[in-house]
Amino acid sequence: MTAPDSAPNSVRPHGAGVAVLSDIHAVLPALEAVLAEPDVRAADRIVLTGDLLAGPLPRQTLARLRALGDRAVWISGNADREMAAARPGNEPADPMDAWAAGQLGPDELEFLGSLPATVTLEVAGLGPVLFCHATPRNDTEVALVDSRPERWAEVLAGVPDAVRTVVCGHTHMPFVRFTHGRLVVNPGSVGMPYGRPGAHWALLGPGGGAVTLRHTTFDHEAACARIARESDSPSAAAWADTYVRARYSAEEALAAFGPGDGRNTAPGTDG
Repeated sequence: MTAPDSAPNSVRPHGAGVAVLSDIHAVLPALEAVLAEPDVRAADRIVLTGDLLAGPLPRQTLARLRALGDRAVWISGNADREMAAARPGNEPADPMDAWAAGQLGPDELEFLGSLPATVTLEVAGLGPVLFCHATPRNDTEVALVDSRPERWAEVLAGVPDAVRTVVCGHTHMPFVRFTHGRLVVNPGSVGMPYGRPGAHWALLGPGGGAVTLRHTTFDHEAACARIARESDSPSAAAWADTYVRARYSAEEALAAFGPGDGRNTAPGTDG
């Protein structure tokens, strides 16, 4: 089974705006709230930058995303890759991810395994934009808003010169940074936000190539109750209480992720 869109790595023109949804983590109420946004409903494309189904409602979330048809551009995240490779004795380390993998059938896991690591799209006003999960070269690599310029030089080194905008996810914290002549955009997380409840996403293209970070509020208390009611995961209620209610602050997340970008090693020794 192949991903929707016959050539997901191809460059093709887009003029009506591109919505970017990352790190949904199978939180269907958050996804539904974002998809109901007028600008998302009107978007020419909806780019899904990975870690889509590793969470409490994987089957339901997959069905909702597939209903987007060829408007959706799918990209693999590290959790998607690990779920696709799950076998007895080789389950994802995260218990919720391992449980979610077990809820999907062979065809669905094969679909996850078929997703590309990067996609480049032509976006009105921005030119070719490279979309990925963590960085263009690795789906677990850490690069943050406050990472050293040398770190950004490393992770962007292989990006074609024509690409002046890179969109990534993975760390669940929205930001826009200009570095080494390129605009880097992280839309944040739809389903596992840090700092405040609600779904983070981004809109690209309308208004002469604008990049807008967006935040969609929804009834996260009702969402937690729904997840506890509809998910078969024994840890769904506790998981939703932690992540849908955004118990971790952005400062705590930066402290946790920060060492992963090599900031604590001597210059020239981090990879």
